[in-house]
Amino acid sequence: MRYHQPFVLITWVAALCLTAACQPMVMPSVQQTTLMEANQKTGEVSTAELSQILADGQTFVFDARPHLEYSISHIPGALNVAPKPGVEMSQYVSDVAEIERVVQDKTVAIVLYCNGPFCGKSKRLSEELLDAGFRNVRRYQLGVPTWRALVGLTQIELDGARYVSEGDKTAVWIDARSAEEFAAGSLPGAVNMIDKEDVAKAKDDGRLPMQDHNTRIIVFGTDGEQARAVASEIAKNAFHNVAFYPARAEDLMQVVALVHQ
Repeated sequence: MRYHQPFVLITWVAALCLTAACQPMVMPSVQQTTLMEANQKTGEVSTAELSQILADGQTFVFDARPHLEYSISHIPGALNVAPKPGVEMSQYVSDVAEIERVVQDKTVAIVLYCNGPFCGKSKRLSEELLDAGFRNVRRYQLGVPTWRALVGLTQIELDGARYVSEGDKTAVWIDARSAEEFAAGSLPGAVNMIDKEDVAKAKDDGRLPMQDHNTRIIVFGTDGEQARAVASEIAKNAFHNVAFYPARAEDLMQVVALVHQ
């Protein structure tokens, strides 16, 4: 039996639709996207994947940027590669060597990040780690800028707080402790904001910079958990440069106070 050409075409198309070619395309969410770069030696993770990786706590996440950048604003839970201030450069060999000091098992999972799509630091370091024998290296190539945009929350360290206090007069410092503790003493110019309801009120009463959502906001509290809770709530209101201090308010207040003496 001879089939007419249209019948053959329809049969061929039907066969194709049994494969993935005709399946509905599922578009990734903004949290799931990656750069999808071709011919890369190490794979990427998305923002959603990195969030889960950090929550699981089974993977080393390294910030490949210089120490001061890390100290000013880094992804919570990440470690820094660069040597800290005061470390003799003669003792510093390379970023790979710094990672080898922390990660002895070269089969352990590692994720690197830096300053986003146009920053090549994490890409170069990931390839150097492969050459050094590490076998499970990936990158969050979207980096800190995308993390700030999608998650909104970063962490600041003491030397970063000192730097900001010296140079950024637009920064908003938020004391998350109780009203009584705040009244007993806080940073000059700091404002008090203690919970979700207070954050909502602060959008109307001037405590939050509603005219510029990119303003640097730094939250400190009795401890890191308290500071993080308030900072997270602020970030949920589309503020894109929010950092929390992970330890006692007294430590941060003492360091910043020295700047203004």
